[in-house]
Amino acid sequence: MGVNPREFARKVLDNLSQSGELDGIAERFEIAGPGFINIFLDKDFLAKEVENARTDPHLGIHSDHTETVVVDYSSPNVAKEMHVGHLRSTIIGDSSVRVMEFLGDTVIRANHVGDWGTQFGMLIAYLEKMQNENASDLELSDLEAFYRAAKETYDNDEEFAKKARSYVVRLQSGDEYCVNMWQKLVAITMQQNQASYDRLGVSLSDKDIMGESLYNPMLPDIVESLKEQGIAVENDGAQVVYLDEFKNKEGDPLGIIIQKKDGGYLYTTTDIAAAKYRHETLHADRAIVYSDTRQSQHMAQAWAIAKKAGFVPDDFKLEHHNFGMMLGKDGKPFKTRAGGTIKLADLTAKTLKQGLGLLGIGTVEKM
Repeated sequence: MGVNPREFARKVLDNLSQSGELDGIAERFEIAGPGFINIFLDKDFLAKEVENARTDPHLGIHSDHTETVVVDYSSPNVAKEMHVGHLRSTIIGDSSVRVMEFLGDTVIRANHVGDWGTQFGMLIAYLEKMQNENASDLELSDLEAFYRAAKETYDNDEEFAKKARSYVVRLQSGDEYCVNMWQKLVAITMQQNQASYDRLGVSLSDKDIMGESLYNPMLPDIVESLKEQGIAVENDGAQVVYLDEFKNKEGDPLGIIIQKKDGGYLYTTTDIAAAKYRHETLHADRAIVYSDTRQSQHMAQAWAIAKKAGFVPDDFKLEHHNFGMMLGKDGKPFKTRAGGTIKLADLTAKTLKQGLGLLGIGTVEKM
């Protein structure tokens, strides 16, 4: 500003004195060194504020502006055990919801579990193949190997693959047998995940599950509405939305597929439905998703389509808070299907055991 720092500091203090904004709060001010401003709090004011914080459950902190916020975090997949890569979304998300609740917001936790898709036909078929009707008794660690074995069978046995594909259709059509088997897989997974949440002190519970299956009934109407509005157009049998905000390598509007030519839907379609559900059904003012940076463009595209179609109003706040990834020794993201990931249950058990050992409490066999 072309002003000597000490002279500028003097102008600041003169303005403070004239405004009286810190009367009863600050005891005195002083300029130090090259232009630092030191403010000494009034001891009576400080004592009063400390006492207010001591006797108030909210520590004397109150917000005049509160909202209903849906926070989407953790989001494990069914038939796969949570690994160390799930820690960031789970812990950052849970920390955020606690802060927002403390400030007075109405917070709706949304555990966007991966509980739907073509892989469930394969898993149900493999349960049948192994004559394992007691799937609810399986440990999730067994399901890890189970998933890989099912995938290997699917890739190498055409008859099995044909049956698995038919089970996908039956599941999506509400077939009682397939639905029951699917529910077993979901229950086993979430029971194990809840043990990890409880150990970590994470506030998620079964009532917070809003899996992909929740939005599945909405998807046909989503696509139909986009077609009727002329937002989605057919391209080689698929339904595609072209967005001017995103460009392809040639500089043309990028095409985002919302329905494949075989009639299947994509994650983008599900996230469009999720945004609509959070506005219309949950009556939220704001929706936050915590996931890694790889999802940034995907979330931006889904939400751009949701707003373009009028599924959510322009002032509905959709926020993707992303973070970096935990990588394996090869420098690549973990792949549960390939195995070798650090399981979250093992990590927390080992950490707890070492912590108790350092405290001289002894060992922990199993928790």
